[in-house]
Amino acid sequence: MRIGILFGGRSGEHEVSLRSARSVLQAIDREKYSVSLIGITKNGRWIGGENPLAALEDGDEAIERCPDTILLIDPVDNSLIQISRNSNDETIYINKTEDLDVIFPVLHGSFGEDGAVQGLFELADIPYVGSGLVGSSVGMDKGVFKSVMCSAGLPVLPSMTVNRSEYRSNTAIMVDRIIRKLTLPVFIKPANLGSSVGITKANNIGELKSGLDEASKWDRRIVIEEGVNAREIEVSVLGNDDPQVSIAGEVVPQRDFYDYDAKYVSDDSELLIPAPISPDQLVRIQEMAIAAYKAVDCSGMARVDFLLDKSSGKVWINELNTIPGFTKISMYPKLWQASGIEYPELIDKLIELALERKEQRDATERSFEVLH
Repeated sequence: MRIGILFGGRSGEHEVSLRSARSVLQAIDREKYSVSLIGITKNGRWIGGENPLAALEDGDEAIERCPDTILLIDPVDNSLIQISRNSNDETIYINKTEDLDVIFPVLHGSFGEDGAVQGLFELADIPYVGSGLVGSSVGMDKGVFKSVMCSAGLPVLPSMTVNRSEYRSNTAIMVDRIIRKLTLPVFIKPANLGSSVGITKANNIGELKSGLDEASKWDRRIVIEEGVNAREIEVSVLGNDDPQVSIAGEVVPQRDFYDYDAKYVSDDSELLIPAPISPDQLVRIQEMAIAAYKAVDCSGMARVDFLLDKSSGKVWINELNTIPGFTKISMYPKLWQASGIEYPELIDKLIELALERKEQRDATERSFEVLH
């Protein structure tokens, strides 16, 4: 079976994606699968060749030597097409390389985790790992996700969502509105980004303004959420219509919150697996994770993050990540490993779920005949 691993991308999580792809590549069973690597540069160019992952890690000169790569949007031909150019006479060479059986997108953030690339796979009618358009887009947008959780009767922290244009044209009014509605401290987040990119904590009005400025660099919608004195608990979910959930883990950051550096650069945060919580709390969190997963119409996988109040024990759903980190230190694979599923087996299951989801799509009628 030929698996296309897709990585990189145009989001602020480009480097995280490369690390995740490297870990998947090292863990996937090469006796079961033939692997094709497809990289996406920061400006959106799809590249192939001998090793596009190394090229993206090495930089511009290495990237320039890679041929352009295209996935045919053709339901009867899931081929990769590579385009190379002769720099001397500008001749273009088009080569059909291989047919793909499954795409494994390891794309975090915008244009990868938000339904955009999933729409491309749907048009190409090719099986792919992870959630479809709805699960991906709703899980990605923190503001919409909170609205769906409220509709499903699941607890989320008080928050509000503002548009970048509103904030920039009426800064004082928007800041005053936030202060009136929410209690400081608050967290300011780009609505459509992960890995804590662009997230800041504000304890006063000055920090609120600078946090809004920072978040507005990364997205046109900004989520402002009340902060609580809470523990961060995470569980991993795996499956389609009948998902299973892992044991819980806890992130203990050594700074204000679990930011980008804590996740991917420094090693000063502590990951507790299993999380030191009561059996009742574990069951409650696992049930809420499954409920959130189904409410968003997820498939394949997700990591669901919770906040557990240190005083009252109250639990809120924080986020749902449909393409969670897959690096060696990422919580998603570590939680499954602690639950009895090793990394290579986890990849096998995700590919099986992609094929199962494709069978479900194929069972749907696509034409309607009107009888006269």
